[in-house]
Amino acid sequence: MYDIPVSRPSTDQLMARYDGDVPGASLLVLKDGEPVVRRGYGRSDLERGIEAGPATNYRLASVTKQFTAAAILLLAQDGTLDLDDPLRQWLPSLPPATDGITLHQVLSHTSGLIDYEDVIPENMTAQLHDADVLRILEGQDRTYFEPGSSYRYSNSGYALLAVIVERASGQDFPAFLRERIFRPLGMHDTLAYVQGGPEVPNRAFGYSRIDGDWTRTDQSQTSAVLGDGGIYSSIDDLAQWDAALYDDRLLSDESRRLAFSAVTPTDDPAVEYGYGWRITGDSLWHSGETMGFRNVIVRWPQQRLTVILLSNRNDPEPYRTALEIAAPWLEE
Repeated sequence: MYDIPVSRPSTDQLMARYDGDVPGASLLVLKDGEPVVRRGYGRSDLERGIEAGPATNYRLASVTKQFTAAAILLLAQDGTLDLDDPLRQWLPSLPPATDGITLHQVLSHTSGLIDYEDVIPENMTAQLHDADVLRILEGQDRTYFEPGSSYRYSNSGYALLAVIVERASGQDFPAFLRERIFRPLGMHDTLAYVQGGPEVPNRAFGYSRIDGDWTRTDQSQTSAVLGDGGIYSSIDDLAQWDAALYDDRLLSDESRRLAFSAVTPTDDPAVEYGYGWRITGDSLWHSGETMGFRNVIVRWPQQRLTVILLSNRNDPEPYRTALEIAAPWLEE
């Protein structure tokens, strides 16, 4: 009886909750640079009955942070800024309490910056933008801890990094990403979405389960903040991003080493943090959660394996599913 093999659920079984007439997902598994799984499940738009597929674009939420970090690293490669620059060198309107913060600490969530979501003024009722985050933090002359002394995940920090990209480059953040990252890598449908700007092609709309029904919950007050979570992309475009992380076509060897190196422990003893990447053993990953979207990218560079799971629903959390999907290839 002990010799009976335990059967592993198939990929389609693991993804079954996304399938059918429900908010769905797109899944990509890359092995040695080639897609071994590439497909959609369920619907990207329930109201119009549009199926999710490899070209469906989802709001990445915090998966965006690796692109914001890459933008800063590109500017450092250019010599336009230095990762040890004081934050107030670029944003002098911030209060004196932020004096000791460097760009390195902002990238690694060791800045101690106040969470803007917790201190939004009552008179700010419209959608916020990255510049609004700066204005909010201008009124917060305090930090959670001495910069560099601890870890606290900070959407505030990455919103401020987007503002710095604009000031250092002379371009707006969406244009910088488009010209320096997306176009060079052939990520033609990926963009930092701004209302009134280019529309998102093949757009997935976000949904949440409320009182047993799927309800469209696509936008919140913070959905227009770009640096911490405003990029839309597809699994097909993210395959191009993944490929670029193996060589110096975009980021130099040193920049990639910095991004992928553990700077600090996090509040999870199994996880450390680099620049826009969580690090667990030999894997690099990041999840993203915002109103109506749950996403994850997990990379095992030594095994040349990547799993990307993007979904337009508030549940379930996809990280564990991605690990289960990856297991057969990791065991080869």
